[in-house]
Order: sequence, then structure tokens, then C-alpha cells
Amino acid sequence: MPIVIFVVVVLLFLIAAIKIVPEYERLVIFRLGRVLGRPKGPGVALIIPIVDSIKRISLRVDTLDVPPQDIITRDNVTATVTAVVYFRVIDPLKSVIEVQNFRFASSQFAQATLRSVLGEVEFDDLLSSREKMNVRLQAILDERTEPWGVKVTDVVIKAVDLPEGLQRAIARQAEAEREKRAKIIHAEGEYAASQRLADAASIIGKQPVTLQLRYLQTLAEIATEKNSTIVFPVPVDLLEGLMNRVGAGGRGSGNPPAAGG
Repeated sequence: MPIVIFVVVVLLFLIAAIKIVPEYERLVIFRLGRVLGRPKGPGVALIIPIVDSIKRISLRVDTLDVPPQDIITRDNVTATVTAVVYFRVIDPLKSVIEVQNFRFASSQFAQATLRSVLGEVEFDDLLSSREKMNVRLQAILDERTEPWGVKVTDVVIKAVDLPEGLQRAIARQAEAEREKRAKIIHAEGEYAASQRLADAASIIGKQPVTLQLRYLQTLAEIATEKNSTIVFPVPVDLLEGLMNRVGAGGRGSGNPPAAGG
């Protein structure tokens, strides 16, 4: 019976002493409160039960959602910003010894940094230069979390929520801008058309017969539509020429004045 108990105790001791560490984890071992050298893993790690305490640290990239933060930009625009932080542990010893909870500490510092950095920029820059804001936030967070053995790999501003009144104002501004561009394009089209019409008038003035050919072409285009009534404008110049010819013919056919006797 004592042998059985001894064997059971030995087996339990071995089970508690042998730890399997995956490739993506490291094992920080404390022996009687003191850290025991470098982190162990991957593979098999041996510890002394009761004497040793362990802390598993993952080396994989982790995500940290930054809660919505109310910010006021430099031009006094209120917005709510949400972001996500990508980070990984590069020094398991520092992440355990230097900070109580590196994940919570990183989250709190990310919130403070987000409010501070975005409060220094104007609202238009926040919307148009989001990539620059991401790079700046990543550099600041990486510098501050380096003593904790944490590497911030990326920061992404996910959304910028605006008050409803400001959304309507931005929509009106965008609509006015589109109307402005439309009027400018229309004016440029009118200017180009007027130049073409001036060139055409110059050519027609040099060759009057081209105007008659143009009217005949227009008449042919109208005739293809099978309209019952065709209103066709007659050029004033053509009427004046016809009236001049009629007047000249009338004067030529009249009786000569009688000679005085």
C-alpha cells in the first residue's frame, strides 16, 4: 500500500512538473518569488511544483479595440472616434515584471493618446489624412510601450462619427460644391460653344452658300422624322436678296418717262 501511494505521488509530481509550451508561447518561471533566467519554450519545460510559479505569455499578434472616444478637434468640431491597435509581446520578461497588466495599460494609454493626438489636428485633416494619423499614433504608442516589452505594429482609426447637425451641414457643403463645379463646367462648355459658333459664323460670312447648304441639311434631317407640319426658318439675308432682285426687276420692266415736247 505505501508503494502505491508513493507511485501515485510521484506521478502527480511529474504531471505537475512537466509543462508543454507551444511554439507561440513562452513560460516565465518564478522560483520562490525570483524570476528564473530566460523564458522557457517552446517544447517541454520542467518546474518544481509548489516552489515554482509560472506565467504564460503569448507571442502572437493581438488586437485591442479602443472604446469610442469623444474628441474636439483644433477647429472646435466634436466627433466620436473608434480605433483598433495591433500589438505583440517581444519580451515576455518585461511584459510580466515591468507592468501589472500590459494589455490593460496599453488600452488606457491608447485612449489617452487618441484623444490627445486627434485634438491637435483640424477636422478636414482627420478625414483626409487618416493614414498619417495612423502612423503618428503607432509611433507614439510603440515608443511608450517598448519598456513593457510590447511592440505596437499598427493603429487603425476605424470610424469617425459626427453629430447629426454637423452631418447635415457637411452634406449641404458637399452639395454646394458639386453645384459650383457643375456651373463651372457648364460655363466652360458655353464658352467653347461660343468660340465654335464664332468660327462657324466667320466661315459662313466668307462663303454665303454654306448657309444655304446648312439649311438644306437641316430640312433633310427634319423630313426623316415624318412630321405633318414643318416649321422651317428662312434666313433674313436670303429674303433681303430676293426682295432686292424683285425690286430691280420691277424698275427694269416699267415704262420709260416721256420726253418733253
